[in-house]
Amino acid sequence: MEEKLNIAVFVDYDNIEIGVKSTLQRDFDVSITLDAFKERGDIVAKFAYANWSRQEPATRRMAENAVQMVQRIPSPRGDKNGADINLALDALEMAFTHEHVNAFAIVSGDSDFIPLVNKLKEYGKTVFVLGGKAFTSTILQQNCHEFISYESLLSDVPEPVSVTLPGEHRDRDRDRDRDRDRDRRHGRDREPREPREPRGERQRAQRAAPLDLAQSMPLVERALQVLERRAVQPQLGLLKSTMLQLDPAFSEKAYGAGSFSEFVEKLKKADFVEVSGTGGRYIIERKGGGGGHAPERATKKPEESLPLLRDVLEVHRLEAENGVHAEELEQWMQEEHPTFAVAELGFQEFAEFLNYAQDKLVVRIEPDEDRGLMVYLGAEFYPPALPEPVAAPTPEEEEEEKQPIVPGQPSMFEPNPPPAPEPPVRKRAPRAPRTPRPRKSAGSGDRPRRPRKKPAE
Repeated sequence: MEEKLNIAVFVDYDNIEIGVKSTLQRDFDVSITLDAFKERGDIVAKFAYANWSRQEPATRRMAENAVQMVQRIPSPRGDKNGADINLALDALEMAFTHEHVNAFAIVSGDSDFIPLVNKLKEYGKTVFVLGGKAFTSTILQQNCHEFISYESLLSDVPEPVSVTLPGEHRDRDRDRDRDRDRDRRHGRDREPREPREPRGERQRAQRAAPLDLAQSMPLVERALQVLERRAVQPQLGLLKSTMLQLDPAFSEKAYGAGSFSEFVEKLKKADFVEVSGTGGRYIIERKGGGGGHAPERATKKPEESLPLLRDVLEVHRLEAENGVHAEELEQWMQEEHPTFAVAELGFQEFAEFLNYAQDKLVVRIEPDEDRGLMVYLGAEFYPPALPEPVAAPTPEEEEEEKQPIVPGQPSMFEPNPPPAPEPPVRKRAPRAPRTPRPRKSAGSGDRPRRPRKKPAE
């Protein structure tokens, strides 16, 4: 029996809200996020970190979903990573103090949370990461237990309806008439244009096409081989858990399936796998009793297209240095390389390919609420400068100049250094008294002593 998951949810609101607005042109919906975690376990705690004084509409949605809002007040010098640090500290504290919490969900795309994810995994916690494919670091996606893309949660959500408020038509017509009068004064005749559709609505009107089912087969076959080596029956749930172990970013919704059972049914209809069993207890096997394989399809690896992106950025380097919109960069790629297609690389959208290129230091992407997803040149276009060669010192430079001594001014040299103390004088120990030698008597071997002469009187 599988262990019941008690999930604590931590939302980095500033990161996820800017990312969703810049890539999907809609507001972040916390309710569908929580519904995705309810499918995986029980939610026992919900926290969201932001400067809520500037997020009044979001506070109402958070309160409706009983999310505890943690206020972050930036300091005068800025508070760039304040919410990240506070979130990481609270998550680690809960891991230490609440033993019943065995799963953590981080709603963010910031790569700064990679150390937190690794630390929670060290303590035996299950870690989910939810974010957008276009702005969540691929390193973060591959290091959690399961990555849930925000885009996949929107598949059954209807498109937002564009509502025209009272007075908008009047303001739009007035602006159009003012532009026409200005052009007439300057001698420019311009045909009246239809109002241009906002960029965000154009993007969402064309949903990303699902990936080709054959692109999932390398992962499916690898998971089936793992289960065969373990001598385990490849049942439905076991196959998906094994696939998530091999690739936490896998999602059946990327292939147009609403559930994993529907995904397996699609594989069966495409004659990629053999499925047996009924009543939800499916047994999945590779084609040909384990020795076959799915039809080969010419697929490319993402790193093979990075040189094409580098060439385009070099051609448009001046524009890319100041920042270029992701849509414009995609147009440049299509003009320079007409055969380029992100679907062949395993991506549904061009922004996902840019997110991969950012981890390879080719580009740097910055989500912007007003302008959308902006792309800049990556770090590899700005290599560090070589150190300047150090010239050999001249003989004059080798001689150290002595600082002049000025009376009353501090100096590193003392004007009258005190004399060096004399070494202590060693005192010799007193010698022992010498004992007189005994006189020898005159013998055969000794010379006779001459008598002393008396001095004359």
